[in-house]
Amino acid sequence: MKNEAEKYLPSNVFEGLTSIRAIIKSRDEGISERRINEILYDASRKDKYARELSWLQKIKDKHGFTLTEADPDRIAELTLGTSHGGFVALCGERTLPELTDDDIVDNGFYMMLDGIEDPYNFGSAVRSIYAAGANGIVLPPRNWMSAAGVVCRSSAGASELAPMFSADPSAAIDIFRARGYKIIAAAKENAVSMYGVSLKAPIFIIVGGEMRGISKNLMAKVDETVRIDYGRDFKAALSAQSSAAIIAFEVFRQNHAF
Repeated sequence: MKNEAEKYLPSNVFEGLTSIRAIIKSRDEGISERRINEILYDASRKDKYARELSWLQKIKDKHGFTLTEADPDRIAELTLGTSHGGFVALCGERTLPELTDDDIVDNGFYMMLDGIEDPYNFGSAVRSIYAAGANGIVLPPRNWMSAAGVVCRSSAGASELAPMFSADPSAAIDIFRARGYKIIAAAKENAVSMYGVSLKAPIFIIVGGEMRGISKNLMAKVDETVRIDYGRDFKAALSAQSSAAIIAFEVFRQNHAF
């Protein structure tokens, strides 16, 4: 098994069938061009996963990957955790397109993640944003998609399924504002309660990491700054992935009739 410190290194090793299914679905739907080059499976578990192996055999020619039997030690060499279920995919790169006006839907919801310090936390945030129905996720040039396998596992495949774009944060604000989007930043200082603000689409929300937050230059460009109210006196900030999840689902709540 890989050392835990290797989660921070660039890697296109994807662990588990959830990740593999997400990559295949993303390719089928034209979301990502990431290729699977080879899938290795634990020979000692092949009877348990006969149905899954049959499915992979049927689609391997279409998607251009090889399916290879491997011993458990080889699987352990490639993986970080023990939740892989005996399946590992060795994949190519995914290019995040530069955000343009053409990428933005009318009356949509997009979120930018800036400054999250850990790929697991980043993946968790992506998972929540995707589940809440965001039309896309915008990332600054420095992001955790280089550690794609770790991010995919921690996001339960959402990082491969979500439309993602790369953009300088300031440029992203300009693009969304030109399309008539409201620009919101999540922060504690000089903020109003999230529950007292309209988060109706079209809306673009920026969530910064808990360590660095959002720069003053960006804060000067947003339309409104919102905070998440607490249920008691608590001085610490929520983690960025928790904040992203809470805000994303508040957007969902405000934009859907129940």
